[in-house]
Amino acid sequence: KTLNAYRDNLVASNVEGCVNLYASDGVLMAPGYETQVGHDAVKQWYANIRKLVTLDVEFDIHEAVAITEEYGFARTSSAGTLKINATGVTRKEANQELFVMKKVEGEWKIARYCFSESKLPE
Repeated sequence: KTLNAYRDNLVASNVEGCVNLYASDGVLMAPGYETQVGHDAVKQWYANIRKLVTLDVEFDIHEAVAITEEYGFARTSSAGTLKINATGVTRKEANQELFVMKKVEGEWKIARYCFSESKLPE
């Protein structure tokens, strides 16, 4: 549920929606950027990215494993398009992602998130 909501908010460029899916001490590790720790830093990162690009991607969830009642992880991949907002140029986009999830007040939240570019699907 959380991963699908993340994808929907990401594609909608909904910064608040993305950030609200993170634990309050959530960490975002994006290639080429400093590690973002906590809601304020994560929110600023998404706000900046939203200005630069618009994504239209689909997520494939390859694994979603609850390790304990409080922690789990998910391994996903995404593919679609990325539009550079300043120029309107659109290109294909593909990533692989790893989420560490934490249950907060009965809901799974993103505790740690990292991704990297992957080979485009054929």
